[in-house]
Amino acid sequence: MSALLLLASGGSALAAAGAWDENEQARVRAIAATDTVGTADQLSAGLEFVLADGWKTYWRSPGDAGLPVTVDWSASENVAAVDFGWPVPHRFSLFGLETFGYGGRVIFPLTVRPETPGLPVALRGRVDYLVCEEICIPHSAEVGLDLPAGPQTPAREGFLIEQFRSQLPSETSGLSLESARLVGESLEVRIASALPLTDPDVLVEAPAGWTFAAPDKRLGPDGKTAELTLAVIEGRRTDAPLVGTPVTLTLTDINRGLEREVTLDPPTALPSAVSLGPAFPDTGLLTVLGLALLGGLILNLMPCVLPVLSIKLLSAVGHGGRERGAVRLSFLASAAGILFSFMVLAAGAIALQLGGLAVGWGIQFQQPVFLAAMAAIVTLFACNLFGFFEIPLPGWLSGTAQLGDNHSLGGNFVTGAFATLLATPCSAPFLGTAVGFALSRGPGEILAVFAALGLGLALPYLLIAAAPGLATALPRPGPWMVTLRRLLGLALAGTAVWLLSVVAVQLSLTTALVLAALLTVLGLVLFARHRGRLAPLPTRAGATALVAAAIAVAALARDPAPAVAEATNWVPLDREAIARHVAEGRTVFVDVTAEWCITCQVNKTLVLDQAEIAGLLGGEGIVAMRGDWTRPDPMIADYLASFGRYGIPFNAAYGPDAPAGVVLPELLSRSAVLEALNSAGFSGSATAAAAADPSQAQASQ
Repeated sequence: MSALLLLASGGSALAAAGAWDENEQARVRAIAATDTVGTADQLSAGLEFVLADGWKTYWRSPGDAGLPVTVDWSASENVAAVDFGWPVPHRFSLFGLETFGYGGRVIFPLTVRPETPGLPVALRGRVDYLVCEEICIPHSAEVGLDLPAGPQTPAREGFLIEQFRSQLPSETSGLSLESARLVGESLEVRIASALPLTDPDVLVEAPAGWTFAAPDKRLGPDGKTAELTLAVIEGRRTDAPLVGTPVTLTLTDINRGLEREVTLDPPTALPSAVSLGPAFPDTGLLTVLGLALLGGLILNLMPCVLPVLSIKLLSAVGHGGRERGAVRLSFLASAAGILFSFMVLAAGAIALQLGGLAVGWGIQFQQPVFLAAMAAIVTLFACNLFGFFEIPLPGWLSGTAQLGDNHSLGGNFVTGAFATLLATPCSAPFLGTAVGFALSRGPGEILAVFAALGLGLALPYLLIAAAPGLATALPRPGPWMVTLRRLLGLALAGTAVWLLSVVAVQLSLTTALVLAALLTVLGLVLFARHRGRLAPLPTRAGATALVAAAIAVAALARDPAPAVAEATNWVPLDREAIARHVAEGRTVFVDVTAEWCITCQVNKTLVLDQAEIAGLLGGEGIVAMRGDWTRPDPMIADYLASFGRYGIPFNAAYGPDAPAGVVLPELLSRSAVLEALNSAGFSGSATAAAAADPSQAQASQ
């Protein structure tokens, strides 16, 4: 390929392009903007890289990994100096590491200064560089370029060199730095642009030992301003302080860039948030494990778990009159299924965390494909309870077990795992604290906390395993079980409808109706097989095809239109507006919710939508903000993480007396909301305080 390029370049251009130094990952050569040296005291040249697909090399400050390109020009002739230019790099985020460099084709502009202008120049360089894909490979290349004496004539490579020279950070980029300051444990950078911003970024070159996370970006309403917030990460070495030491900021927007050297002042302290929920200062791991155990146990009583009660109830009544040993094993199998599922969730959380992605409790319910798959599984469970079919498990799991057979260890294991999946869109007291602690730390803490949560959720099963007489004392299974199974099947069918209602919000009502039609046909196919009107093999193939079709519909559906604001007093969550409202003396009440969060819906129905609270939130001097996390939203995820929370529901009240927010417990009550508003300094605090504590009102009279 390189030979063809050289032949195609023509006679005079050969003088302006040196030979390629090639390997499987990259090609490197030196090029010049002119065929001859002329009489100028500086020449325009370039170091050209062409990288194979998927490979990249690095900027002068590579970030958390990598090595910059370096060149030794000492073997050159009639060369006094070579100035090396760095075009605007791109950010690469992988497994929590932030690196900066180039992929595809890049030309580093060179300014060559001859010792004696007018005489021939022989440019000779040894280039050391690192290329990375899934692995990293260091390379050394020898590049050379000979420019003879004579009047300067432009070469075809000059256009390419100037194209990349225009990408050097410059005062003419149209970018400007408005401010850079430390706020809490973050660096906040505000930039402006003469042109609308496309993908603004800021690269920080700080003393050794200091690194910065990828920025949280917020564009201004006109698209010409942006606020970038980067979490400050202290490395293992801190040879120089961050405060009071000059740092270099490189502002970028695609191929435009601007460099500024600034000195960071001491960080502005953020006021501490007030919590009305369980507060545990200096929480240690043992304390958190206790909270996780308690939170998992309470999770059994939360609304999200109500659809699972049918499975639990059927499992219990199915053991009436059985041997105590068999009962003990079956409930231990269910507990094992719960613990196994929590370990799978922990592994997923660790993988997302290492990949730098959003981590949260129940966020799998933000994915339509997951919802469609869960709706299909629930439909199959319901049909199983209706008696349409039995689901055989693999022989390695339970021999001849059937999922509908409560005597099967494998069936009980899968039942426990399924119960865990349906429980995850809920948040119980103490659960949010435990999950927040785990997800803000490392893999070891995540595994330990999730194991404690699973143990808490499994405690009722373990209790019956320890005292199997609680189950064997129930009536023996009989004809009455048929009626019970059908009623519980209806409960699971209702769960499928709820899952599809979430799909309707995430995607569209049409998509949800298509999925409902496919699952209805699935039920009819299984019913026809039950009545002997279809052969087993076509039934199995047809059921599999219908489930696959449902998942494909959810996967291929178009992204939804932006959510329409609710026709109430609620406005969309806006983090920047909170501080502005508080500065103007208003109180802000925040509700982060989602359609898949049943506890959120209970909070709305029993508290927030009640006339007294709704009227108060819609009154003078208060702003009610709602963040809808039904679909993935990085802004909401970052907002929750700022409080150490990774699940919902989440509520907070801000005001003149609590600018950092008063955090409410997961389960709302009328008194908790009124107390939070009063603590925040709500202008109608007398009314709120009186409502929250009638004794205070009597005392004031």
